[in-house]
Amino acid sequence: MRQEHFIVRHEAEWLAFEQWLDARAARPRRARADRSWRGLADEDVPAAYRRVCQQLGLARRRGYSPQLVARLQELMQRGHAVMYRPPLPRWQRMFEFFLADMPRLVRAEAGVMWASLALFAIPLVVAFVGVQVKPELIHTVMGAQQVAEMEAMYDPEAARLGRAAESDLMMFGHYIFNNISIGLRTFASGLLAGVGPVLTLAFNGVIIGGVAGHLQAAGHGEPFWRFVAGHAAFELSAIVIAGGAGLRLSLDLIAPGRRRRVDALVEGGRRGARLCLGVFVMLVAAAFIEAFWSSIGWIPAWGKYSVGGALWVLVIAWLWFGGRDRHAP
Repeated sequence: MRQEHFIVRHEAEWLAFEQWLDARAARPRRARADRSWRGLADEDVPAAYRRVCQQLGLARRRGYSPQLVARLQELMQRGHAVMYRPPLPRWQRMFEFFLADMPRLVRAEAGVMWASLALFAIPLVVAFVGVQVKPELIHTVMGAQQVAEMEAMYDPEAARLGRAAESDLMMFGHYIFNNISIGLRTFASGLLAGVGPVLTLAFNGVIIGGVAGHLQAAGHGEPFWRFVAGHAAFELSAIVIAGGAGLRLSLDLIAPGRRRRVDALVEGGRRGARLCLGVFVMLVAAAFIEAFWSSIGWIPAWGKYSVGGALWVLVIAWLWFGGRDRHAP
């Protein structure tokens, strides 16, 4: 085959492979989260690489021009560097996932995340205002004994906020179990065809808003806000993200598109599991702050609110800027 015909036959696939290397090979983890890519599919890259190797051998054997051989040689070397590069250490992969992949996953699911935020925040605000207007409404979500215990936990005269005499370490374990169980239930409820995440998010919003509203109306608001200020950024954000993952799972179940329903569920489950891994880290961080910082009663309100505000800025900046570079959307 003449060189001109050889180039005409294979030029398109060389360009496609070259564009994939330029656009996606340098940051493969970010590339997998980018759904806007319309070029060579990632799963087709190994076959494209093998074809380039075969075409390089043919070009050498047939005595094609040095320029063509050099071009194919460069493509082969770049492809080899991608296909056979050593994996990152596990700790580095985990670090990169939490700092970069997790916020990219959240931004990629922006629609369901905003819906989750609305389903959680609106009932919270309504419950908070409703209990302010009609204090007896608190008894529709909590029993009288629970209300009394809640008031005792946030007594302005208490030395420790939000708890009785339990040790910090014991409460740390309790908070981890409680927080993670809420997060997992919120995500897993997505299997209930959309009803589960809606009810779970709304229920949590009503409980949190009702408790906050009652304590505020009862004169225990200042200790309560000092207690929740520190860990709220991680805990509330994690609940919203878990809810968004549950909503996405529900959408995959209800409207799988052209995919088989089981395939859509598997794909949604994998994506949700990765989100839940980040949620797990956030909830452990929230439990640590809640156990060892939030309960300290002698720190003044301005100190608690300053730390809480800084953590909110940190979480928002991480979710908005994490994993971005100058080429990222």
